[in-house]
Amino acid sequence: MTAAPSDLSASATEVCPEVCPEVCPEVCPEVCPEVCPEVCIVGGGPAGLLAAQELAAAGYGVALYDAMPSVGRKFLLAGKGGLNLTHGEDLERFISRYGAHAARMAPLLRAFGPAEVRAWAADLGVETFVGSSGRVFPAEFKAAPLMRAWVRRLRALGVALHPRCRWTGFGAGGGLCFDTPRGPVLVRPRAALLALGGASWPRLGSDGGWVPLLTGLGCAVTPLAPANCGFHAAWSPILKTLAGTPLKNVALSLDGRRQTGEAMLTDYGLEGGIVYALSAALRQAIEMTGAARPSLDLKPDLPEEVLAARLARPRGRLSWPHWLKKTLALPPAALALLREGSPDPASLNDPARLAARIKALPLTLTAPRPLAEAISSAGGLAFAELDDALMLRRRPGLFAAGEMLDWEAPTGGYLLTGCFATAHRAAQGMAAWLRSAPPDTF
Repeated sequence: MTAAPSDLSASATEVCPEVCPEVCPEVCPEVCPEVCPEVCIVGGGPAGLLAAQELAAAGYGVALYDAMPSVGRKFLLAGKGGLNLTHGEDLERFISRYGAHAARMAPLLRAFGPAEVRAWAADLGVETFVGSSGRVFPAEFKAAPLMRAWVRRLRALGVALHPRCRWTGFGAGGGLCFDTPRGPVLVRPRAALLALGGASWPRLGSDGGWVPLLTGLGCAVTPLAPANCGFHAAWSPILKTLAGTPLKNVALSLDGRRQTGEAMLTDYGLEGGIVYALSAALRQAIEMTGAARPSLDLKPDLPEEVLAARLARPRGRLSWPHWLKKTLALPPAALALLREGSPDPASLNDPARLAARIKALPLTLTAPRPLAEAISSAGGLAFAELDDALMLRRRPGLFAAGEMLDWEAPTGGYLLTGCFATAHRAAQGMAAWLRSAPPDTF
């Protein structure tokens, strides 16, 4: 995580002055009323905001409720070091990044994928560019200008934003109950969307509090688990002293999957982009066997036989670390990893065996970091509970979208695009429902 969640408190207020600091008095008087907007959106993250925008643009009256003092807090924090909106790679390759969920997500991503995300940003007046890694960023590289433009658009479309309103469940007759600064409220819309996120970064609003509310309906929910997170390893005290050291241009492999990029040594183990990309496979291996045993390639650009040939050259009077630094440009962190847990220290002086270890350094990862520290969540509301329009089969008129659904993706723009894609599908489904359903069917 790039910053503590609490760091966002001041910036969110500064970034979103358009968001009303209090719920409107006529919505939340002292006595619990019934409020009947045409559409109710629960959750002010990217999925909820996009659905609200699309439905309001289609002419529907939209009220959006969020438990936090302002909308888009996780979005803002995620973009603090540069907002990665989506990715510029081929669409079919993009879809494959969703792993076991690719088939379910494919039709949604074909309807609202990377091209549509960039067009959406451009429509808000925010130009984007493709970076050297293929990732797509706003031209200003920040989330705040985009969020300001987004909130202005929502206001112009007539979306009523109601912060500090926490959804607490279902009321008599099927309405949605909220705790608000001025007391409880029962909201009875014609259609509603739940876009409540997972359970990572709970201090920003995604705390998984919706899980018992939906399981209470009988809905199947896959347990929420950390995704895009670091993993524990039993490092020696020597290796722990290198915590915070990056490993650049390395590759992590597990069960035929391979990811090249960067990682970071931590006092508890390993994190970084290549770890996040394989987090689903690592987590599943730990669940099945108690540990994940990936291998780390410290020189992915050099074949093993080339490494062995270079290592066979005379060392002269150079020490082992200086020799490897001069011969292969291996940094101290890589040298410490080569020594860590070596079954036979003498093998480090054998060119062939050392080359093999450099190309496939065995690691043992024992547990993911806690869910509250993860970038995103795995698990969520099972797709079997939803129809093709993402409406709950058990509650006609109630839809769900975003990270609270049972899918996951690596960082690199895939998470945000997935949230947008599910929100777009749900908004289309809600519009169709509103056109066809009787006024009092929610």
